[in-house]
Amino acid sequence: MSAHIPLQDRYSTRVAKPKLKVGKARPKPANFTDTSFRSKAIVLNQQFVSSAASSATSQFAHHVSLLSSRTDSQRRDSLSYLTTAVSTRPTTAPLQQPVSVLLPKLLPLTLDGSNGVRTELLRLLRALPSNDVADHIEKVLPYIRAGITHLAADIRSSALDMLQWAIECSGDALVSCSGGWVKTIKTILVMQGWSTETSISAWSTGRVSLGVLGMDGKTTIKSLRAMESLLRAGLEDSQSQEDTQSSAWGWPLTHTAQHMISNRSNPYSHLNLFGTPPDEESQSYEDREDRQRVFQRKFQKAIELGVEAARQEGGEIGRAAAAVQKVIRDGIKDLEACD
Repeated sequence: MSAHIPLQDRYSTRVAKPKLKVGKARPKPANFTDTSFRSKAIVLNQQFVSSAASSATSQFAHHVSLLSSRTDSQRRDSLSYLTTAVSTRPTTAPLQQPVSVLLPKLLPLTLDGSNGVRTELLRLLRALPSNDVADHIEKVLPYIRAGITHLAADIRSSALDMLQWAIECSGDALVSCSGGWVKTIKTILVMQGWSTETSISAWSTGRVSLGVLGMDGKTTIKSLRAMESLLRAGLEDSQSQEDTQSSAWGWPLTHTAQHMISNRSNPYSHLNLFGTPPDEESQSYEDREDRQRVFQRKFQKAIELGVEAARQEGGEIGRAAAAVQKVIRDGIKDLEACD
């Protein structure tokens, strides 16, 4: 029979700790990692020690490259710098970079989520020369239409401001370019909820409020004013002013403006000689009468019903709707007289 061992002694023999000798460190575990080393590094607190070291052209190009930064404040500050550089340049001096290079960098910011970035973008676009932007207005419109139909109400509002800028910059080029007339009108109708597919009896003025609440009234006023500016640019007779100027020259210089070289970079783009056959929405309508007929056939009924409903609301919305009614009435009266 085995000798009896107390329970305390049996437990102590199983979990006995190793005895440490004086002057020796405790043994390290198998997964120990030594972190006592130090590494040498060079830390640059400022990237630009002196702003005078680089030229104004290189700084301009640097801030253009920063427009794709992930930081909202960096994009906003770069746009502010570019606006100041463009606005303060001498009137006879060209742009630091051509508009054809700047627009591909600027236009994606139309859908930026920061309100400050979009505000600075509009300030910069207004500072650009209008004549240079008119040649590239066809590249601007897709971004504006995407912003108008965006889910966020503040982005829709900023896109309407950009549409107003584009019309003020070159309204004739906007309504004459490919898709500039039909697609732009249809985009505003979609935003307002004025359907052109349903019948007159089934037409409704109800709108679904998307995005930020509390901005539907302001956005409606902006959209009506944008519609007024767009219809005025497309339906107003701009040829009468040219005829008045040419008639002042006297005989035999009558109708001279029709025989002069066009100021456009591509005056025969509406012929689409080398492109794919466009549909009705992507067609370019350079003739005012063609725009009148397309408007009368596709949009007049829906817009008149929607504008009449908006006019009955009164206030600022009613005044904006009345202005749209006047533009429609004056823009197609000569077409109705001919028919």
